[in-house]
Amino acid sequence: MPHTTYIGIGSNLGTPEKNCTDAIKKLATHPDIFLKAQSPFYKTRPVGPIEQKWFVNAALKVQTRLSPHDLLGTLLNTEKEMGRVRKEKWGPRLIDLDLLFYDNLILNSQGLILPHPEIPNRRFVLTPLCDIAEDLLHPTLKKTVKDLLYELTDDAEVSRLPDLT
Repeated sequence: MPHTTYIGIGSNLGTPEKNCTDAIKKLATHPDIFLKAQSPFYKTRPVGPIEQKWFVNAALKVQTRLSPHDLLGTLLNTEKEMGRVRKEKWGPRLIDLDLLFYDNLILNSQGLILPHPEIPNRRFVLTPLCDIAEDLLHPTLKKTVKDLLYELTDDAEVSRLPDLT
């Protein structure tokens, strides 16, 4: 039985739109990952104290037969294959793949918390996620993605990029 999951994507090094597109292509070719929906790309102001270039962000809906930990491992391996080096929290990154939701699973284990704990605080996650799953219910907050975005108080700049097609 496949599981429905949501993945956040971001990049602000090199050619960010190409990095995100390449990551999506890599994930879509995995035998146990089936791409169901992709949000548009957004240009977003970086979060945190480090001065850096703006990000390109998007969200994916995928179905998978992988367990949550195996899916996370696949995301981390994809980042590594693409050349990501983890240096500092909130720092620039070639590619960032975050497991946001996995079905309605609530999990707090070594190395993986589901749903991703920062979802309700991040406009750059909620905006693209709202494009593909506005009625998705957060299993612990009992609010939809659309409601979480509406209630968000941060004023981080997030603007939709033109489609590449």
